[in-house]
Amino acid sequence: MLPMIQFVADKHEALVVGILVVFGLLEAALGCFANSKRNKVDLLVESINTVILMGLTKPLIVVLTLAILSRAIPWAEGSVSRWPFWFSLLLFLLVDDLLQYWYHRSAHEYKWLWKLHRAHHTATELGLLVSYRQAIYYYMLMPNIWWLGVYTFVGGGVPVAIGIVLKQLVIISSHSLITWDSFFHRHSALKPFLRIAERIVITPAFHHAHHAVSKVDGIGNPNGNFGNMFSIWDQIFGTATFVHAYPKEYGIPCDPQDNWQSQTFYPLIKSDKVGSELSRDYQWQATTVNEPAVLTLEPGDYLYCVCGHSKAQPFSDGSHHGTKFQPVRFSVTRKKEYRLCQCKLCAHAPFCDNSHLRSTKPSAT
Repeated sequence: MLPMIQFVADKHEALVVGILVVFGLLEAALGCFANSKRNKVDLLVESINTVILMGLTKPLIVVLTLAILSRAIPWAEGSVSRWPFWFSLLLFLLVDDLLQYWYHRSAHEYKWLWKLHRAHHTATELGLLVSYRQAIYYYMLMPNIWWLGVYTFVGGGVPVAIGIVLKQLVIISSHSLITWDSFFHRHSALKPFLRIAERIVITPAFHHAHHAVSKVDGIGNPNGNFGNMFSIWDQIFGTATFVHAYPKEYGIPCDPQDNWQSQTFYPLIKSDKVGSELSRDYQWQATTVNEPAVLTLEPGDYLYCVCGHSKAQPFSDGSHHGTKFQPVRFSVTRKKEYRLCQCKLCAHAPFCDNSHLRSTKPSAT
């Protein structure tokens, strides 16, 4: 094995910390913190979760996995150690990223998991530590962390260590305020190289779109772009949107500003904010009405609620997060009165086709 590969494997934890430090220094040097929107809660959530993940959760999961497998299937220990290094590394990374793609996507489609992932999206600006801004139980359930232990047990320790460094480099750079791909966007001669690169690995623009408040600006894709290292899974499963611009707003709509304790330790600690998804008394209530909303709209783009739970009917307020529903983006070119569906039964939504007149479904209000 090449000495450099062995060196990286031996020092992979220090190298990941080094990547964080380098990006942090670059963000500071380029003035990214000058007009920062971060508050004390943001810094606490990001710092505490980063330390817990790296110093406690991930090591414990790997140790526990090794202990379980050594008792359950001792014959499999070291079974892939003779595989060619580059093949083993690629296999580890592909399985790791596929597992995380589906876990991440599930966190946007199932309410119970969304509540553990939600803190990651309450950040109103990105930055390197947003990479690890999750409730601690989200990481405990993350299948690809358990995969680290599995692949280490079967003899892939060196590919795992190298893979961790490579993946964290991509993840940290895609969350960072150092948007390196914008340089390629500005120079037409370099754009072909970027188009190839972004079809393989996650770029800042690709992931920033995922953190947008909504898709109303035509840039954001909060219900897609789920990849962490590779964009191939989003392309294969139809959730990719490639953009060469950055959202104007990040975060989630109508964020109640939960305290750092609930964002970090939910469901052990609940939010004290009334109406918060993390609060003890939260209920996801339907808000459909069997009559259209008659509104005068200005020319522009709008997001129509599909889930039927928005408190801003007929428009989306982000209540669909944690479900498989996605709001519909629509545009109007003339200022006039429109009849917008609120029963959620219309075949031509967002515009009313009088389906509510044939409905036996009672209004939610």
